[in-house]
Amino acid sequence: MNEAKNLIYDGSFNGFLTAVFVAFEEKIEVSNIQNESIAQQGLFSDSEKIYTDDDKAKRVWNGIQKKSKQASSSLYFAFLSETDGIELLAYYYIQKLFSYKQKVHLNYADDIVLKINQIAKSVGREKHRMEAFVRFQLTKDSIYFANIEPDFNVLPLISKHFKDRYADQQWIIYDLKRKYGLFYNLESVEIIALDLDIAHTNSIYKSSAFTTEEHDFQQLWNDYFKSTNIKSRINLKLHTQHVPKRYWKYLSEKKAM
Repeated sequence: MNEAKNLIYDGSFNGFLTAVFVAFEEKIEVSNIQNESIAQQGLFSDSEKIYTDDDKAKRVWNGIQKKSKQASSSLYFAFLSETDGIELLAYYYIQKLFSYKQKVHLNYADDIVLKINQIAKSVGREKHRMEAFVRFQLTKDSIYFANIEPDFNVLPLISKHFKDRYADQQWIIYDLKRKYGLFYNLESVEIIALDLDIAHTNSIYKSSAFTTEEHDFQQLWNDYFKSTNIKSRINLKLHTQHVPKRYWKYLSEKKAM
C-alpha cells in the first residue's frame, strides 16, 4: 500500500489542477494539498513538491468542464475563497465528478458537493458586492484608483466587469489584503504589485495622490447623498444587510463631514 502524500503547490489555480493531474496519473493516496506559503508536513505523510504545468492543468480543467460548466464554475469560485482545507475538499469534489456518470454536482445530499456550493455562493456574493461598491478616485497620473479588502480573492472574478464598464479609462483596483491588483491600460488587464504606505479610504483628509477635481467631486457626491436621505425613513439594520459596515470606509458617500 502506497504511503499517503501531502502535495505542495505554488498557490495558483493551475498549480492546484496540476497537483490533481499528478495525483490521478500516479495514483497517489493524497493526504492533503497545500499552498507552499503555508504548507506543513504531516506527521504520517511524505510531502511532494508539484511544479505547475499549464498543459496538465488544462487537461484537468477541460475534463471538469465536459462534466459540467456549472460544476467548473462552483469549483473555481470555491478555490478563490481561500478557505482552510479548500484544496483537499476540491480534490474530493473532482474525484466525484470523474467517478460518476450522473450529475453528481447537483447532489446536495452529498456533504462535499453541498460544502463546495455553499462556499461558491459566498464568493459569488462577495464578487457582486465588489462590483457594486468599488469607488474609483482620479489620481494626478490620470489613472482611476480603488483599493479593496474583500473577504475572498475575487479580483480574478471582477476583472471582466470593470474592463467592459470602464473600457475608455485607465484604472487600478488593488487588493490590500492580498497585496496585488489589476491594472487596465486601455488594451488589457495586467496583474501588478504596489508598495502602498497607506490605504486610500474615504477620510475627510485630502490625499495628495488625487486631483483637486476628484476631491471636489467627492464633496458634491457626499452632499447629494446626505440631502437625499430622509432620517425618519432610515432602516439601519436593512441598510447594513445590503451594505455591510466593513465596506463603508471605501465609500465616498459614507465620508464623515
